[in-house]
This record gives sequence, C-alpha cells and structure tokens, in this order.
Amino acid sequence: MPGVVVREHRLTVPVDWSAPDRYPAIEVFAREIVDPDRAGDDLPLLLFLQGGPGGQGPRPLAHGWWSTALATHRVVLVDQRGTGRSSRIDGRRIAAFDSAAAGADYLACFRADAIIADVEHLRRTVYAGQKWATLGQSYGGFLTLAYLSRHPEALTACYVTGGLPGITADAETVYRHTYPRQAARNAVLAQRYPDDVALLGRLADRLAAGGARGPGVVLPNGDRFTPERLQMLGMPFGMSTGVDALHWLLDTAQVDDATGEPCDAFLEAVAHQTGFDDNPLYAVLQEVIYHQGTRTGGWAAQAEHDRQPAFGAGERPLLLTGEAVYPWMFAQIRALRPFQAAAEELAARTQWPELYDVARLAANEVPVAAVQYYDDPYVDLDLALGTSDRVGSSSVWVTNEYLHDGLRVAGDVILPKLMGLAAGTWTVR
Repeated sequence: MPGVVVREHRLTVPVDWSAPDRYPAIEVFAREIVDPDRAGDDLPLLLFLQGGPGGQGPRPLAHGWWSTALATHRVVLVDQRGTGRSSRIDGRRIAAFDSAAAGADYLACFRADAIIADVEHLRRTVYAGQKWATLGQSYGGFLTLAYLSRHPEALTACYVTGGLPGITADAETVYRHTYPRQAARNAVLAQRYPDDVALLGRLADRLAAGGARGPGVVLPNGDRFTPERLQMLGMPFGMSTGVDALHWLLDTAQVDDATGEPCDAFLEAVAHQTGFDDNPLYAVLQEVIYHQGTRTGGWAAQAEHDRQPAFGAGERPLLLTGEAVYPWMFAQIRALRPFQAAAEELAARTQWPELYDVARLAANEVPVAAVQYYDDPYVDLDLALGTSDRVGSSSVWVTNEYLHDGLRVAGDVILPKLMGLAAGTWTVR
C-alpha cells in the first residue's frame, strides 16, 4: 500500500475459550502496518482496539491517526471476531442453529473477554510475547479495561479515546445517563436547522398514516419505513458531522407534495444508514457488552425509552434516538430478522460472566491515559470519570473541542497528548 508496509496474520482460535472443543474453530485476522522508512527497525507495538461492538479494524487510507502513530510504532489492526475477515457472522450463520438458545449461546462468545483472549493469543504467538501499548476507541475502551483485568503484564501503556465505561454500571444505568445527552444533541439540531425539525415531523406523520400505495412507505430493500426507523437517523449525532450530515440528507429528501413521500434516493440512503447490513453484531451485542453477574432480564434501552415520553414516535417535535437498540428493530430490519430469536434470548438472560476485575483495576500500575468528550451522547462523562477514580494509574483529559469521533478528525492532536499524559510529559490544565 502507498505509504505503509503491510503484514497480514491469520490465527485459528476457539469460539469458546473456556471449552475449545464446543464449536468448530474460527479465524481471527490482523493487519500490521509500519512506516516504510522504519520497516527494519525494532519498533514498539501499538494494538488498536476498535470501537463497536461488532467492529472490524480500520482500513488505512492516505491519512488518519495511524499516520501519527507510525512515527514511533508498528500498529496492529485486528478485525474483532465475527467481523471483517475474522470468520464473519451474518444472519445465515445464526439461522443455522436449531434453537434460539443455541444461537444465543454462540453469540455470547463474542464479548470483550473473548476478544481479549484472541488478541493475547496474537501477542504470544505472532509477536513472541512482546509487550505492547493499546489504543482503544469507544468500545475499545471497554476492551482496554477487560485487558487490564486479565493480562496487565502484557501492556506498557493504554490510551483510550471516548471509551471509559462504568465498570459496575449496568445497561439500565447507561441509558438513564445517555438519553438526556441525546436530547441535548436534538436541541442542537433544532437550534441550527429548525426547518429540518418541521420536515422530520411531516415525514413521521406520513410514515405513520400509510397511503394509497399500501400500509406505508417501503424502503428499497423491502423494509417498511416507520416513524421509529426515521428516529434512528439520530444515531450519528455523537459524531462531529452527525447533525450537519442529517441536514444535508434531508436537503435531498424532495418530498412529493401530492403523496408526502420522499424521493427514492433519500429512501435508499435511509435503508443503508439504518440497515446494519455491514455490522449486524453491533445491534445484536449492543446491550450484551454491559451485562455482568446477576441482572433482571429485559431490554434496557426500550425500558428507558418508555420512561421518556418526549421520545415517543408520535410526539412533535420528533426527537431522534441515539446509540440504542430496541426489540422492534429485529422485526422491522431485514438484516437483523435472522437474529431476532437469539437476541430475545440474550436479552432475557439473567446470569453473565464478569467482564472487569474491580480489585485488579484498583491496583493497576499500567499508565492509562484517556480523553473524554464533554458532549458525547454515547459514553457518559460522569460514568467515565467515576471509572477513572477506580482505576489505578489513570488520567483523564476532558474536552468539549471534539465529539465521539475525535480520534478520527484530530488524531494528530489527541494521540500525542495521550502519549504525553501517560508518560508524564504533558499534564491536563
């Protein structure tokens, strides 16, 4: 590739690390990149822990945060199990199980504990046990704390961008905190683009009313376009371009004056943006990543949604929902339908393995440097700061300069600061 030297690695790993013979083995894919001018140097390793859940490693283009990292490190990019080139899971794979319980058992093997077992196997086999630093974006912060809970001896430093979870917070607590933050992002839309709020209301009315063409508006993939699915267009509001991107999407909706229906190009964009065709595990595991110990079964986001009447699909102005997954999605969205029974089974489960070792994290000696974004609606700031107080050797830089995609838009600024924070050469003022 132009600008980087690439090495690819494929490893065979068990689905269930606690019972390796339980399922046929799967493959995990990793890509190592290095600056061509330093390809022969003995450089330290930086493992990138991708956001998600269900996220494949980034595919490097001309510029990105890796351009900064490659000045000092070899960078290792892993496709999380079940994604990208790592034995991808899709609806056909889950539909092959003979029961919802069997499918759920399989999917439960794709959480943070298993991902960390995969990358630790990579470190020990491909890199002969060489220690490495980690850079965790979003869900990568969850993985970071899981790694520190299990193998701190493998790590030299940990950098986290927008991803410190509440280590004892359940999914219900997370959504209680993040719903108000999503409401604040809706307020930004209303202030910046008031005409868009009115248009969203008209669209929701049309989607709820049905019409001459049948029970309602249909997306190009055959899914019915419902007001709830329209609300999903708020999921990217945590990104720096999220509100503006929605504005420009609505700018091309070209609603027909006679029928009230938007144009085909708009419907195609909605189908893609809300379809999960490329990352179904993101939806399936969205709440599962929080479950530990004993819990009351059920859908946490839906329960909180029901306590937030302002977010009702029939309310005006229409508020758009954020990073949350609801049970209706597994009935309405084509790519998620094969997962419906297994997802319901996962939601109902009341016993889960622990993800984090609270005592070990409290005694942690590996430098942890994190940036948390003040207005981020995905990873709550208060929960993140509470975690930092409970993790030894950790420091947090809080800023409102960026949103959840800060690493993507300003990696050349953020990464050096985190490295300096961990090394003690830069302090938060």
